[in-house]
Amino acid sequence: MKAPYSLLHLLKDMRIEWRSRDAINSMLFFSLLVVVIFSLAFNPAGALSREITGPILCVAILFAAVSALNQAWSRELRHNVLEAHRMSPAPSSALFLGKVISNFLFVSVVELLLAPLFTIFYNLRALGNIWLMLLAVPLGTWAILINGTFFAALSIRSRNRELLLPLILFPIFMPALLAMVLAISAILSGDSDPSLWIKMLAGYDIIFTTISLLLFETVLNAE
Repeated sequence: MKAPYSLLHLLKDMRIEWRSRDAINSMLFFSLLVVVIFSLAFNPAGALSREITGPILCVAILFAAVSALNQAWSRELRHNVLEAHRMSPAPSSALFLGKVISNFLFVSVVELLLAPLFTIFYNLRALGNIWLMLLAVPLGTWAILINGTFFAALSIRSRNRELLLPLILFPIFMPALLAMVLAISAILSGDSDPSLWIKMLAGYDIIFTTISLLLFETVLNAE
């Protein structure tokens, strides 16, 4: 029964975002700002572009994700929608999973829009297997969103939740961020095999997805 409930929450979030476009607009603004500023700060030519693009791409995704996560639960606070979720017979993990998937889709849209801009601004040409980016980027994106959605719910009742979320999230996400940067850099430079870092991202995602699903009911019902 978890999947249909998760689908309902997913469709609800996507319908609201389609009407308002608040999350998409803010994510695009921050990520484009990162891309443009770093392209002006560095001379993106040759080997240098492949060295700096991995970290810059991860920073842009991080900014986009945090922007989306700050709004992830704010809609649920209006008109006591979160209280209605607590009284619903639907499993709390279904609400959490639907919220994570919707955030993942929003951030993925921004990533697809950023891809051609990175290619143009940084004169980018991958020397490794470019198809491995289809594993490294989504796995890294899921890593930040699974933790970010959980900690955003944990800090939802705090008055300084926009400040508290990055302070909690970034230390937990740091191993996944490092693996994501190294995987993308290895793919772009072709100097090493990125499979180890991709496997680390996959293991990280499995562990923290399981922990978040098991603990979210406690977070949702906390006073």
